[in-house]
Amino acid sequence: MGTIAVNDSNFDSVVLQSETPVLVDFWAEWCGPCRMLAPVIDGLSVAFADKLKVVKLDTDENQATASNYEISGIPCCILFKNGEEVTRFVGYRPQGAFESELTKYLG
Repeated sequence: MGTIAVNDSNFDSVVLQSETPVLVDFWAEWCGPCRMLAPVIDGLSVAFADKLKVVKLDTDENQATASNYEISGIPCCILFKNGEEVTRFVGYRPQGAFESELTKYLG
């Protein structure tokens, strides 16, 4: 499936109402670490294609959602299950670190 972009208007339907767990990458174009993380996020969407939906939300263009989840530092990734925040990752991490952590929540 790959990563898909979400925004303030479709966040609830795509993320919170999803029957599949969703990893949301909160990022911004100007953020260097966010650009470094992009290939990792794409890799996760492939590695967990059968267990996880992976989406990206531009915090500059979607400030309401970013504010609602108190995103103060980016990149920030939040894992949602059944519409609830399960865990969050702030800053850059290699794909293996994400995979080992996500596996705890996804089985």
